[in-house]
Amino acid sequence: MLQPTNGCLQHNGSVDQPSSSSTVNGTATGNGDGQEQSNSCNIKGRSSQEIVRLIGQHLKLIGLNQTAEVLMQESGCRLEHPAATQFRHHVMDGEWHKVSADLNELQALVGNSCQYFSDMKFLICEQKYLEYLEDGKVLDALHVLRNELTPLQHNIDKVHILSSYMMCSGRDELMKRANWEGKGHKSRTLLMDMIQQFLPPHIMLPPKRLHMLLTQAVELQRNQCLFHNTTFDDSIETVSLLTDHKCSLEQIPCETVQILTEHCDEVWFCRFSPNGKKLATGSKDASIIIYDVDPETLTVEQSITLDGHSYGVSYLSWSPDGELLMACGPEDCPDLWVWNVSTGVLRLKLSHSSDDSLTACSWHKDGQKFVCGGIRGQFYQCDLEGSVLDSWEGVRVNCLWCRSDGKTVLAADTRQRIRSYNFDELSDQNLIQEDHPIMSFTVNKTDRLALLNVVSQGVHLWDLQDKCLIRKFQGVTQGHFSIHSCFGGVNHDFIASGSEDNKVYLWHIKHELPIATLTGHTRAVTCVSWNPVYHQMLASVSDDCTVRIWGPAAKYRKQKSNKSDINNDSGSPSKHM
Repeated sequence: MLQPTNGCLQHNGSVDQPSSSSTVNGTATGNGDGQEQSNSCNIKGRSSQEIVRLIGQHLKLIGLNQTAEVLMQESGCRLEHPAATQFRHHVMDGEWHKVSADLNELQALVGNSCQYFSDMKFLICEQKYLEYLEDGKVLDALHVLRNELTPLQHNIDKVHILSSYMMCSGRDELMKRANWEGKGHKSRTLLMDMIQQFLPPHIMLPPKRLHMLLTQAVELQRNQCLFHNTTFDDSIETVSLLTDHKCSLEQIPCETVQILTEHCDEVWFCRFSPNGKKLATGSKDASIIIYDVDPETLTVEQSITLDGHSYGVSYLSWSPDGELLMACGPEDCPDLWVWNVSTGVLRLKLSHSSDDSLTACSWHKDGQKFVCGGIRGQFYQCDLEGSVLDSWEGVRVNCLWCRSDGKTVLAADTRQRIRSYNFDELSDQNLIQEDHPIMSFTVNKTDRLALLNVVSQGVHLWDLQDKCLIRKFQGVTQGHFSIHSCFGGVNHDFIASGSEDNKVYLWHIKHELPIATLTGHTRAVTCVSWNPVYHQMLASVSDDCTVRIWGPAAKYRKQKSNKSDINNDSGSPSKHM
């Protein structure tokens, strides 16, 4: 009998057979709406009936078969159509001569509502073919290939691949080439999981349906959490299903962990290394300071100082391997410096012309080439020997970024736009056009989103692929100072930016209003950097000559046992909801 949508029977297991019913292959088929069967169910309401079926499926999945049977009997529901149960048993037992008849019966039950029986037949024939090959029954496998798979005229390319397996020398080669588990319970279970996706749920439930729904619920709660910032496994096996997912503001960088005062003048820039183990800061005092990161306590310790930048250091860029550090100065600086951070040795000092202004730079992903430029019209691509490989004339650059394809460079210029430049093909195109000057920008790890600091406008989020403005983040004060914002968090779900009002602003990427404002600096905050590996760590630098390290609240981090690095003016967050 055709199973109604709710999949229920009478409590005693008998089936109502209305006068208009007929039989297909010995199975009773109702009149189409299944209303009589629904009314005979002990469980009222479609959702409750479906929940019972989901629970029954899960009980069987974890081996509580008798409990599942008792549940079905008491509720009057059935887990799946009897024809589907028979089909499952025959597949799991490898009784392929019966499986074909079962499939025809299922097709008669479903009628024209399922368009995927060719896919199902193909999967079954493929499993049968591979099992025959594993057993060394080459003639039987050839019969399946010629008389069952090929006549389907389905997925011809896959049929050609399957035919090549006839040449396999043995079982191990077959399993490797076919990426197959081999004959047995595991491969047949995977086959049933694929087939279940093609059948309507009133005939057979999708595989592991309750587990899937709970996983989706956990993921949805996590994605909607404004403060989620952990790499812990959030699958349903590791979280409690008895309470809602909820993180606290205190779990993201919101408190000052450390105040660094080694610089003696305004600090203009900071950047964590790609492996998160070092922090570099550049200052007006002509020096770069490299700090070692302690991931346990989320603090840093001074390692080396790189001196001699007579114009000051306004921009830094780490090589992809974290071995080299490139430094630029302010507008009047014609030099670019490349340091070996491990040894403290100057690898390269690039001075192409005394009239140059090299204020921006970025590494290509291979670490063998880089680009640099400035607002006086210089735009160079160079190698590690300092040779200018290519140049683009007349581009007045504010900021640069090398994309992950290894050949495209993004440049923010003085025409309030970001353009894409390909040095290999000598091509360029416009990606972003703003109404005000773009002082700086950065790109997230997916190479899809760009974060811009725009004069008098603040922080804007753009989609580079669709070339559209996604969001304008509110709160930050952005005048004509160069302020550098950043993406952060485990999945780059957070945005951080300095501000001319002496604060650090944090946003969730999906919300325009800040989720926290960090106070403590006494002058403009010019740059922030979120640690790319240790996601609970944020650094900010300011014209007040200090560097601040921010971390979660004390109860979420380990404490130093010897001394405290925070004085009485430690910063604190204010929460925005």
